[in-house]
Amino acid sequence: MNAFANKPWLGSYAPGVPNTIPAPSETLVGMIEASCRLYADAIALDFFGGTTSYTQLGEQISRVANGLMRLGVKPGDRVALVLPNCPQHVVAFYAVLRLGAIVVEHNPLYTERELRHQFEDHGARVAIVWDKVYATVRDFPADLGVRTVVAVDLTDAMPLVKRLALRLPIKQARSSRDALTVSALPKDAVEWSSLVRARKLRHNHPRPALGDTAVLQYTSGTTGTPKGAILTHSNLRANALQGEAWVPGLTPGQEVFYAVLPMFHAYGLTLCLTFAMATGARLVLFPKFDENLLLDAAKHTPPTFLPAVPPIYDRLVTAAEKRKVSLRSIRFSISGAMSLPVSIVERWETATGGLLVEGYGMTEASPIAVGNPIGPSRRPGTVGVPFPSTEIRVVDPADPSIDRGVEEEGELLVRGPQVFSGYWDQPSETAKVLLEGGWLRTGDIVRVSADGFVTIVDRIKELIITGGFNVSPSEVEAALLSHPDVADAAVVGLASKNGGEDVVAAIVLTDGAALDVDALRVYCRTRLSAYKVPRRIVEVEELPRSMMGKVLRRSVRDDLIAATPN
Repeated sequence: MNAFANKPWLGSYAPGVPNTIPAPSETLVGMIEASCRLYADAIALDFFGGTTSYTQLGEQISRVANGLMRLGVKPGDRVALVLPNCPQHVVAFYAVLRLGAIVVEHNPLYTERELRHQFEDHGARVAIVWDKVYATVRDFPADLGVRTVVAVDLTDAMPLVKRLALRLPIKQARSSRDALTVSALPKDAVEWSSLVRARKLRHNHPRPALGDTAVLQYTSGTTGTPKGAILTHSNLRANALQGEAWVPGLTPGQEVFYAVLPMFHAYGLTLCLTFAMATGARLVLFPKFDENLLLDAAKHTPPTFLPAVPPIYDRLVTAAEKRKVSLRSIRFSISGAMSLPVSIVERWETATGGLLVEGYGMTEASPIAVGNPIGPSRRPGTVGVPFPSTEIRVVDPADPSIDRGVEEEGELLVRGPQVFSGYWDQPSETAKVLLEGGWLRTGDIVRVSADGFVTIVDRIKELIITGGFNVSPSEVEAALLSHPDVADAAVVGLASKNGGEDVVAAIVLTDGAALDVDALRVYCRTRLSAYKVPRRIVEVEELPRSMMGKVLRRSVRDDLIAATPN
């Protein structure tokens, strides 16, 4: 029997938060079109001071949608986005959806190998990419099927003064902003500007339905193998509605969201691309987190809502104290993707006067399923209680038909309108995580109190969460084992002082080899994104293995912890 079927957490909801949300009645296309009408003159996007109103946003979406249609994009087609946070990302996202096509989000800092693996899986024929990775995608083998690559120059969305500064040989231009400068493109390249100049799409052009797939979001899920999670318009709209309901005191049309979370990540996608846009917020976009750029922006356009991860809150408070910049405008802060230390909560709330609460979710739940109430009933140290219209169970990990009780450890199951419909073209993997009745296996071991607050205890899965991103140990081990000096390798996550995990490798060297940690990390960087490269590499004589020959990562982790100085 489900010990939490009566939803004991409802009494802990902040005043004004409903027990349920209405079923979504509009797609993400209908949502953005409504915002463009309701908040027509308000600023929708702010990029280094270059602004776009909601009216202008709607016009650009329509023009780019028509441009994409002329490139052959049809309903159901996958269109790859390989972009950092920028206005073009927002426009491209909704333009693809307007045609009934499917957005496939990608990390623009991925290596060629990482990107290619995902393109092989989803089969997109059109890609919209940052000009700095244009050549990487354009040079994919012909049999991959990518026929059109649209290059995006981020600086086109900046004010003229910023664009000029980026090209000046001065110290400021050589700072983090220098990473945005334009790359040389071939003369026959399809440029983003050509799409923006297209005529508007006919108003009566067919629109997608609520049950249509909106996004393929790649995740390592619970098995460590990257898969495309199928998220429908209904899934994503429901999670945005749940977010709106969760935040009492939110003022539609007046909030200022800072988009420091990457929008190619499920967390940033929902909090910034859908939730913020649904409420008519001003979305201030940052291609990467830089505390000084953020504080510069805060002096001119103070934020009111900052979704982020624990290290960002910690670094921002430190920088604000040093520069004597006030953070008192920030009323709402929602942390996710990794454990939130209570010490950071206390420090942040002292600096801002607002609340910092932790949430929990996974890509397969669009992504948020559980959150701390934004009010006096919040409970730091837990991830909170289920969202409106969300149910939970705690079960035996070996047999999910057996329910666990109050304060008993077990695997968390989640059910709600935000839960995905499966993995792209992988029915067997889908069957492993989607159970009868629509219950999603999270792979996380939890305890749930009598009043419904969830505490994460451990993970069944061996994924490492670093900086809010999932890292598959197997992928990192494969990169290490490809080096001629490495005979064996095991990769685990060890707790970092910022509340997440560090990627740590234990390796066995080949006979006669000497460990050169720096050289090995540089080697890994040619095969892995920076966040996947081991922060520490430790040489060991041998790795513990089971009788079947499998490396016992838990034993490796315990040995590394024991060998780490306090």
